[in-house]
Amino acid sequence: QFRHVQQLTYSLIEWRSQILSGTLPKDELAELKKKVTAKIDYGNRILGLDLVVRDDNGNILDPDETSTISLFKAHETASKRIDERIQEEKSLQQSLDLRGQPIFNSTHTYSLYVNFKNFVCNIGEDAELLMSLYDPDLSKFISENYLVRWGSNGMPKEIEKLNNLQAVFTDLSSSDLIRPRISLVCQIVRVGHMELKDGKKHTCGLRRPFGVAGGHRH
Repeated sequence: QFRHVQQLTYSLIEWRSQILSGTLPKDELAELKKKVTAKIDYGNRILGLDLVVRDDNGNILDPDETSTISLFKAHETASKRIDERIQEEKSLQQSLDLRGQPIFNSTHTYSLYVNFKNFVCNIGEDAELLMSLYDPDLSKFISENYLVRWGSNGMPKEIEKLNNLQAVFTDLSSSDLIRPRISLVCQIVRVGHMELKDGKKHTCGLRRPFGVAGGHRH
């Protein structure tokens, strides 16, 4: 139980830092706050503590302004939701045991930090680099793209990002960690004229696939 609560605490610390960073859009911030309150209620339940009754936005209901019947119904709904979450975890752990896979705490999220150093490729024009996580066994991408705009002069288009091209792929779950393989794929898109030869530069700003690269985690 200590290890379980420890993982819950790590999740809360990570989410708290995201909230305090002030960089999340309003809709993502509201969704994250709901996840935090749900995690707190879940932790209180497994520790045998009192259940805090909340509204749909995660705010604590005021007993002085909420009727007794409404409080009772909200308490029943919250208790049922937490019980369902506990049952889901038990089912997941039993499934992992049967498959012989290592058991990860399903309530914890993981992140992958990427620090982009340099791009060396003779394109001759501007390029867009799109990096994302890919599952080769399921043949599908499992993350959004991290976009880097690279100039024809061999430097980032946003010069202020020179030597500071970093990204974090967040909200990777336990199910992502037990994938047999995960690839970091970089798609290279050329942006410019249809032809690079002199005299045929009447087109511009065309995006054309140029190449791809990737690395695997087995």
